[in-house]
Amino acid sequence: MMENVHLAPETDEDDLYSGYNDYNPTYDTEELENDTAFQQAVKTSHGRRPPDGVTRPMTAVRAAGFTKAALRGSAFDPLGQSRGPAPPLEARNEDSPEEKIRQLEKKVNELVEESCIANSCGDLKLALEKAKDAGRKERVLVRQREQVTSPENINLDLTYSVLFNLASQYSANEMYPEALNTYQVIVKNKMFSNAGRLKVNMGNIYLKQRNYSKAIKFYRMALDQIPSVHKEMRIKIMQNIGVTFIQTGQYSDAINSFEHIMRMAPNLKAGFNLILSYFAVGDREKMKKAFQKLIAVPLETDEDGKYISPNDDPHTNLVIEAIKNDHLRQMERERKAMAEKYIMTAAKLIAPVIETSFAVGYDWCVEVVKASQYVELANDLEINKAIMYLRQKDFNQAVETLKMFEKKDSSVKSAAATNLSFLYYLENEFSQASSYADLAVNSDRYNPSALTNKGNTVFANGDYEKAAEFYKEALRNDSSCTEALYNIGLTYKKLNRLDEALDCFLKLHAILRNSAQVLYQIANIYELMEDPSQAMEWLMQLISVVPTDSRALSKLGGLYDSEGDKSQAFQYYYESYRYFPSNIEVIEWLGAYYIDTQFCEKAIQYFERASLIQPTQVKWQLMVASCFRRSGNYQKALDTYKDIHRKFPENVECLRFLVRLCTDIGLKEVQEYATKLKRLEKMKEIREQRTKSGRDGSGGPRGRRDGSAGSDGGQNCGAGSRGERLSAQLRALPRTEEPYDSSSNKELDASYVDPLGPQIERPRTAARKRVDEDDFADEELGDDLLPE
Repeated sequence: MMENVHLAPETDEDDLYSGYNDYNPTYDTEELENDTAFQQAVKTSHGRRPPDGVTRPMTAVRAAGFTKAALRGSAFDPLGQSRGPAPPLEARNEDSPEEKIRQLEKKVNELVEESCIANSCGDLKLALEKAKDAGRKERVLVRQREQVTSPENINLDLTYSVLFNLASQYSANEMYPEALNTYQVIVKNKMFSNAGRLKVNMGNIYLKQRNYSKAIKFYRMALDQIPSVHKEMRIKIMQNIGVTFIQTGQYSDAINSFEHIMRMAPNLKAGFNLILSYFAVGDREKMKKAFQKLIAVPLETDEDGKYISPNDDPHTNLVIEAIKNDHLRQMERERKAMAEKYIMTAAKLIAPVIETSFAVGYDWCVEVVKASQYVELANDLEINKAIMYLRQKDFNQAVETLKMFEKKDSSVKSAAATNLSFLYYLENEFSQASSYADLAVNSDRYNPSALTNKGNTVFANGDYEKAAEFYKEALRNDSSCTEALYNIGLTYKKLNRLDEALDCFLKLHAILRNSAQVLYQIANIYELMEDPSQAMEWLMQLISVVPTDSRALSKLGGLYDSEGDKSQAFQYYYESYRYFPSNIEVIEWLGAYYIDTQFCEKAIQYFERASLIQPTQVKWQLMVASCFRRSGNYQKALDTYKDIHRKFPENVECLRFLVRLCTDIGLKEVQEYATKLKRLEKMKEIREQRTKSGRDGSGGPRGRRDGSAGSDGGQNCGAGSRGERLSAQLRALPRTEEPYDSSSNKELDASYVDPLGPQIERPRTAARKRVDEDDFADEELGDDLLPE
C-alpha cells in the first residue's frame, strides 16, 4: 500500500514557487542612486554614445552641412553651392485662359475696393463709376469662366459683392429706380444665400421715396426671412416698421411695434418713439408709463468713478489718464448725452399734457427722474420749468422757480443765477441783473454765460472798458462763446476802436458764416471807416442771406445814392419799398426820384402812400396836388387843393395855389380864396410883429433890471436864457406857411437791430434824399414841401 505513496523530494526536484522573487536588476529603481554608471550617463552624454565599433550619423549638426565626407578632406559647403545654380522657374503663360481669368478677377476686386473708398471720401459720382466698371468686368469674367470651366466653378461671392456695391452706390446717388432693380437681381437669384435680408435696404429706399405701403411690405418680407436667432436685426427692422407707421399716421400699429421692442429688447429710440405715439393719440396714463420705461432703459456704460484715481500710485494714474479720453470713453459720453437728450425732450413734451397744468406735469417728471439713474437731470427740468413760465409771460413764477436754486450746489446755482440775470436784464432792471450776474460768476468763475451777462450789465452802465474785460474773460474760458465775441465787437465799436471791432466781427464771421447781424456790423464798420465800396460789398452778402430785409436794401440804396449811382440806388430802394411799403424815407426818395426824372404821374402813388401813413402832414397832400398840376391834370389838382383846404383851412400855400388855379381857369371862387389868403397873410404879419417886439422887449432895461435882482434874479436869468434858447430853436424851425427847406438834412436811422447782447446807439447814415424846392420852381410862388 505504501508503494503507491510518493514523498516530496527535498533537494533534487524544483521548487514550485521558485522564480517569483527573481527580477532583472535593470528594473531595480531603488538602487539607481547607487549605480555609478547610471548617474554618469545622466550627468553627461556618456549614455548617448553608441557601443564600441558601431558608427551612426551625428544628426545634430548634419543640417549645418557637417558630414563624414568633410572629415575625408571635402570642402565645407553648407549651402550646396557646389551643385550649381537652381533650375529656372517655369515661365508663366500670360495667354492661358486660367491666368486671364485670375487677372480679371483681381481687377474686379480692386474696382470694388476703389468704389468703396471713393464713397467713404464723399466722391459719390466716382464711386458709382467704379461700381459700374466693376459690374461690366464681372460679366466678362463670368462669360470667360463659362467657356473654360463648368458653371459650378463661378465665383458667386464676387458676383454678390459687385451687385451689392452697385446697388449701394445707386442709392447713395439717389438713383432709386436703378438701385431697386439691382437689389431685385440679387433677391430673385436663388443661388445667393441670405439675400432676403436685402429687402430691408429696398424698404429704406421706398421710405425715402415716401412710398410707405411698399416700405412696410418689404420690411415685413425681410422680417419673415431672417431667422429668430438674429434678434438684434429683427428688432431694428421692427423699429423701422414702427417709424414708417408714424409717418403714415397709423399710431396704433406703431404703438404695437414699439411696445414689442420695449418688451423684448428695450432701447432709447424705441422708448422715445413710443412716447411720441402715445402723445399723438393723447393717452396720458400710457405716456407716463412709457416715460418710466424710457427712464429704466439700461445705459450700458461704466460709472464715472473708474476714471478717478483711488490712490497716488503713479502707474495707476498714468493708466487712468490714458483711458480718460479714449474712443471708448467718448462713445460712453455720446451714449449718455443721447439718453439725456431723449429724456429731456420727452419730459418737455409730455409735462404740459399729462396733468392739469404744466407745472404739475413738470413736478411729476422731476420726481420720476430723481428716482432713476439720471438724478442730475432733475435740476435741468426745474430750469426748463422756469423757461416755460417765461414763455407764458409769467415772469414772477419764472423768477421764483429759479430762486429755488440759490441754495443748491455751485454749478446749478450758477446756471439759475445766469438765467435770473438774463431775465432782469430783459426787464431793464440792471441792478438786479448785476447782482445775479455776480452770484453766477462767484458760483462758477469759468461760466462764460455768466461772465457775458456781467459784461452786459456793466455795458448798460456805460463802463465800456470794464465790459470788454468781462467779455475777454468769457472768451478765455470758452473760445466758442459767440455772444461774448459779438458783444466785445460792439464795445470796441462804441469806444471808436474800429479796427479792433472789425477784427472781432471778421473772426465771428468765420464761425457764423450766414449770420445777418455779423454781416451788417462789418458793413457798418466799413461805412464808419469811410470805405463805401467795402460796405456795399458786405451789404450785398447780407442781402444774399436775408433778401427780404427792407432796411438792408434801403441802406444799400443810400450808399449807392451817395456814390452818385442813381439807377442802382433806385433798384434797391424800390426792392425795399416792395417788402416794406411803410418806410417814409424810402417813399420820399422814390417820389423825388420820379420827379427828378420827369415822371410826376408815377410819383403820385408814393406821395399818396405817404399821406396815408402821415395823414396830419399837409406836405404829402400838397405834393400830390403839385404832381397833378405839373402833369397837366388841372381839374384833379384843383379838387385836391380844395380837399386840402377843407382839412387845413389855415394853410397859406394851399390858398395861394387855389387863387392861382381859379384865376387861370376863370372860376368865381377866386374872390373867396383871395379874401381868405389876405386875411391869413395879415395875421402872419401881426404874428411876426409881435414876435419881433417880444424879442426887442426881452433885451430892454426891464429885462436887465430883472436879471440883476439878487439871488432870485439870478434864477430868473437862468430861466430866461433857457427860454431864449428854446425860442431860438423854435424860430429856427420852418413854420407851416414858410417854404420847405431842403437843406435841413435829416439822417436816416436805418441800422440793423442787434439781437445779441446789449443794444448800442444805432449808427447814423448819410443824409436821406429830400425833395428839393427847385423841383417846383416853375412859378414865382413855388410849390415847396412843408416841414413836419
